[in-house]
Amino acid sequence: MADRQILLDFEKPIVELENRIAQIRELANENDVDMVEQISLLEQRAELLRREIFSGLGAMQRMQIARHPRRPSTLDYVQAITDEWMELHGDRRGNDDPALVGGLARISDRPVVILGHQKGRDTKDNMTRNFGMASPGGYRKAARLMDHAHRFNLPIITLIDTPGAYPGVSAEEQGQGEAIAANLRQMFGLNVPIICTVIGEGGSGGALGIGIGDHIMMFENSVYTVATPEACAAILWRDSAKAGKAAEALKITAPDLLRLGIVDYVISEPLGGAHRSPLKSAENLKAALVENLDRLSKLPVEELRELRYQKFRKMGVFLES
Repeated sequence: MADRQILLDFEKPIVELENRIAQIRELANENDVDMVEQISLLEQRAELLRREIFSGLGAMQRMQIARHPRRPSTLDYVQAITDEWMELHGDRRGNDDPALVGGLARISDRPVVILGHQKGRDTKDNMTRNFGMASPGGYRKAARLMDHAHRFNLPIITLIDTPGAYPGVSAEEQGQGEAIAANLRQMFGLNVPIICTVIGEGGSGGALGIGIGDHIMMFENSVYTVATPEACAAILWRDSAKAGKAAEALKITAPDLLRLGIVDYVISEPLGGAHRSPLKSAENLKAALVENLDRLSKLPVEELRELRYQKFRKMGVFLES
């Protein structure tokens, strides 16, 4: 099992059983004993246990998977799904935020602009990438690249993976709220198809700053929320330990958001999460992108923009029990 050194709490029963299987196999080899049948039964039990656990995950458990350090990032997916990629830098106002990357790419011979939040792989990299929390310069860089896509008729693909926009004093001084709001206004007026995908954690305005699109997708174990469960619990109950309760109430998972009409499609992940088989996850993402790029590119510009507008106007409907 990959990533044994990074285990989530609910994975421990699976790992204990797999370790037991490995020990039995080793003993059988050392003593030249035929235990193929017993090992096969244990492997079947491990597979059933894995399916049982991952078919009944709660919101906070999916949040743990979405935050997994080995979960594929924007640049991982870009490398896997594109035929060509050229990263572009700078917002032309003196900043180049490494927490939000973007550039020109080609997917299945179709030129596109790709934007996405970029988290780090380790502590040092996360410090450089600011844990995927973009500054105003990052959102203005995104705006510049979206304007480029608009002028040259290039579809836009955004990959969302952030706990939220950077909340520091410097970001506020540089106009964080204005930068995000300007992006929202701009994305509603673009004449090109926009496909947004939550690949990990979609948090608050930081996610929404590149999240206005014609087709919104989420990976099966990603989350999309107005505030992190920890922050919500601290605000409502003054106790971040109640994050699990907050996560369930917030309806942050892909199945919940699909049912509520916030997202349009859920991309399946390999059993155990996208980090278990990044290439398979990338294949699923690419297939969904290509299908919807073909569909959206056939729509007249005015119809495309009107459908985008109506899509977001319909959000916010609620049901009373």
